[in-house]
Amino acid sequence: MNDHQQAAVLDKIGMATIIMMASIFLSRITGVVREMALADLVGAGVEVDAYRVAFVLPEILNHILASGFLSVTFIPIFSRHLADGRESEGWRTFSTIMTIFGGLLLILVLAGMVLAPAIVPLLAAGRKDPHFIALAVNMTRITLPAQFFFFAGGMLMAVQYAQKRFLFPALAPLVYNIGIIAGGVLLSGRLGVAGFCWGALAGAAIGSFAVQLIGALRIGMRFRPIFDFYHPDLRRYVFLTLPLMIGLTMVFSTELFSKFFGSFLPAGAIAWIDYAMRVMLILVGFFGQAVGVASYPFMAQLAVQGRIGDLNETINKVLRYLSVVVPVSVLVVVLRHEIVRVLFQRGQFGAVDTQMTALTLACLMVGAIAFVSQTVVNRGFYATQNTLLPAVFGTLAVLASLPVYWAGLKLLGVAGVGLAISTSALIQTILLFAVWNRRSDNQGAATVYRAYAKAAVAGLAMGVLIYPAHRALRLYIDTPTLWTDLVIIGSVSAVFVLLTGLWGRFFEIEAVHYLATRMASFPLARKISSVFQRVKS
Repeated sequence: MNDHQQAAVLDKIGMATIIMMASIFLSRITGVVREMALADLVGAGVEVDAYRVAFVLPEILNHILASGFLSVTFIPIFSRHLADGRESEGWRTFSTIMTIFGGLLLILVLAGMVLAPAIVPLLAAGRKDPHFIALAVNMTRITLPAQFFFFAGGMLMAVQYAQKRFLFPALAPLVYNIGIIAGGVLLSGRLGVAGFCWGALAGAAIGSFAVQLIGALRIGMRFRPIFDFYHPDLRRYVFLTLPLMIGLTMVFSTELFSKFFGSFLPAGAIAWIDYAMRVMLILVGFFGQAVGVASYPFMAQLAVQGRIGDLNETINKVLRYLSVVVPVSVLVVVLRHEIVRVLFQRGQFGAVDTQMTALTLACLMVGAIAFVSQTVVNRGFYATQNTLLPAVFGTLAVLASLPVYWAGLKLLGVAGVGLAISTSALIQTILLFAVWNRRSDNQGAATVYRAYAKAAVAGLAMGVLIYPAHRALRLYIDTPTLWTDLVIIGSVSAVFVLLTGLWGRFFEIEAVHYLATRMASFPLARKISSVFQRVKS
C-alpha cells in the first residue's frame, strides 16, 4: 500500500471513528443518566448490589454464545462471500447461524431461569443474606431473556458492519439505556430496583433487535430458518467462536470478578465498583470502542487480502492515536471527587458513597488505557480469523491476576479490587500485543511503545501542573455544590486542554494533531474560525 492509499484508508477509518465516537458518546451519556437515575432512586445499598449481580448469569450466557463477538467472528465469513460475489450464500450462512445458535440460546435461557436459585449464590459467594439472594434471583430471571435479543441483534448488526453501515447499530446502546431509564423511573416506585431490569429487557428488545431488524432489511437481508448442521461456514464459525466461548476475556472477567470479590466487602461495595466502572467506561467507549468498531471492517479487508504489513501499519497508527488517553486518565484522577459528586450524589446516594466510588475510580483509571487499547489489539487477531491465541493468552493473563484480586481485596478493600482490575487489564493487553507483534512480525511496534512512554511522561507532568490548580480552587471554594463542582471541572479541564495542545504542538504528537485537525474540519469550528478571522482583519 502506498502512502496515498494508506492515507485514504486511515481517513475513512478516521471519519467512521468520528461518527462512532459521536454515537457512542451519546450512548455513554444516556448510560451515565441511567446510573444517575439508579443512584438517585435506590442509592448504593443491598438492592443495587443484587441488581448488579443479577446481570452476571446473563453475561455468562452472552459469553458462552460469544454474542459480543459476532461482529468480529461473523464479519470475515460474511465479507468473504460478498467479496466473491456470492451474496446469496452469505445470507444462507447468516440464516444457518441465526437459527441454530438462536435456538440453542433460547434453551439456555430457559435452563438459566430454572437453575438461577442454585447458580446465583455461587456468583456472589461472600453474601449469605437470604433477602439479597432472593432479590438477585428474581432480577436474574427478568434479565435473562434479553440475551436472545442481544444475540439476534448482534447478527443483524454484523451484516450491517460488513457493508460499512454504522447508523442503526449505533442506535442500539442508546435505545437500551433509554429503556433502562424509563423502566426505573416509571416502575421503581412499585417494583423497586427490579423496574430497571424490566426496562433493560424492553430496551434490548427494541434497540438491539427491532431497530437492527429495520437496518438489516434496508441492506437487503434475507432470512429463513435453516437447520444445516453440516454447513461448512457453520463449522468455520464454531471453529472461530469456540475459543471465545471458553476463554476468559478482559471485559467478561472484569464483570465476573468485580462482583465475586466485591461480595466479600461491606454492602454497597459492588455498587461502588460498578458506578466507578461506568465512569471509566465512558472514556473507553468514547475512544477505544469507537475506534475498534470503525476500524475493524477495514482491518478485516486488509487481512482477507493478505496485506499483513499494511494491517500492522494501521494497528500501530491507531494505537499511537489512542495514547492520548493516558493524560486524559490523569485528568479524571485529579477531578474524581467532583465527577462522582456531579453524576451521582443526590437522593439515596450519599457522601460516603461518593468517597468510596471516587477512590475506586482513581484505581480503575490506572488501567483505562489497557481497556481502550485492547479493543484494537484483539481485533488484529480477529481480522486474521485467529481467535485461539487471544483466548488462550487472555485466559492465562486472567488466571495470573487472580492472586492480585485476592491480595488487593485483603490489603486494600474496594481500592484493592479496583487496582486488581487495572493490573489484570494491563497484563492482558501488554501480553496480547507482544504475541501479536511476534506472530505478525510487526516492525513498527517500537513506535507504539515510544508513543505510550511519551504520553505517560506528559500525563505525569500535566498532573503535577493541574493538581495544584485544582487544590487552590478547592480551597477557595470550600463548600462543594453542583455549580462549584462544575466550575472546578471546567476550569481544570480548560487548563488541561491548553497543556495538551502545547504538548502536541511542541513535541509533534500525531494523536493530538489528528484530533485537532478533525475537530477543526467540523462546520461549526470552521464557522467560529471565520468569525475570528473577520474580527482579526
